Amino acid sequence: MTAGVPAHPRAEVQAVVDTYCELRRRIEEGLEPNGFGALADLYTDDAVYVDAAWGRIEGKEAIAHWLEHSMVGLGDWRFPVEFTAIEGDDVVVKWTQVIPGRRPDGTPYTQSAYSRLRYAGAGKFSYEEDLYNMAHVLDDLAESGWRPSEPMNVPPEHPDRNWSLPGT
Repeated sequence: MTAGVPAHPRAEVQAVVDTYCELRRRIEEGLEPNGFGALADLYTDDAVYVDAAWGRIEGKEAIAHWLEHSMVGLGDWRFPVEFTAIEGDDVVVKWTQVIPGRRPDGTPYTQSAYSRLRYAGAGKFSYEEDLYNMAHVLDDLAESGWRPSEPMNVPPEHPDRNWSLPGT
């Protein structure tokens, strides 16, 4: 239940989660012309997206722009999905952030990350919150010597840290 509203049927939620994961896989393989911007079609017009570095982004159009804008220069990074979990309309996606290069012991530079999504029906999510430790990401960047593949965009100095669900 979500605020007194019964959850959507699990099979419906699972189908959209499967679509989301398949789309992320296609993006990673370079098969989506709009890259990460293609994910915006899976959000409601009034969706909210909260990113650990960029803060709160509101509205499907703003999310689409941000998904493309924030990934400029990160074309050689990977974000494979490890697993998903569904509880009612809430979805958790466990993923890994992989930065190019190898540590002295041969292991890749990776960070653990999670996304919480809220399913809203009609094949759309109304909310996504990405959680990862930016201090660890910055440590990996310094240690790896990684450089962007093209001039990249940087997060705002003071992002909106409001992680509340829409309508709450």
